[in-house]
Amino acid sequence: MSARLEARIVSSEAVFQGWYTFFRLRVELPDGVTADRELLHRDWGCAVLPYDPVRRVAMLITQPRPGALFHGVPSPYEAIAGGLDGAAPETRILAEAMEEGGLRLSHVEPLVNMWSMIPASTERVQLYLAEYCADDVIGPGGGVAGESENITVHEIGLDELRELTLSGELTDAKTLILAQALLLKHPELWPG
Repeated sequence: MSARLEARIVSSEAVFQGWYTFFRLRVELPDGVTADRELLHRDWGCAVLPYDPVRRVAMLITQPRPGALFHGVPSPYEAIAGGLDGAAPETRILAEAMEEGGLRLSHVEPLVNMWSMIPASTERVQLYLAEYCADDVIGPGGGVAGESENITVHEIGLDELRELTLSGELTDAKTLILAQALLLKHPELWPG
């Protein structure tokens, strides 16, 4: 078996800096050809799908998303998520659950640290599942004041979550992966 040749970045130029940073890269490919590439640089993130096995609901959010707006479609259901902002993923996701969902979580079940869009982005997202109960919903959620998130919190039935997952109607990638993981790791939530 031959050694795998790696590509390498030979130059980079930041062409936009804002919420994200966009780079224009020159990349030398393993065959020696140099090609232009674009890259979205983003801090690593975390996401959680909270579920209540007693009331048989899961908590999801919606918020205006530029990608959906651009295509004229409603923003999809999403798992609670956010950037790490220098914190450890497990610590940060507990804060995000409170900020976005008004939800106090005490334990999270780690799943995977995944690339969100490896062809064009540096972002990786640590995914978690988390069990909660009605008493853990202690605030309104909606996001941090001043961040213009306009988050709406939804508790949807586990049967509806399953149907959205299996029908292809759950279209946010991280949320779909989390819902599929919940179905696979916790089949006892759907008895019969």
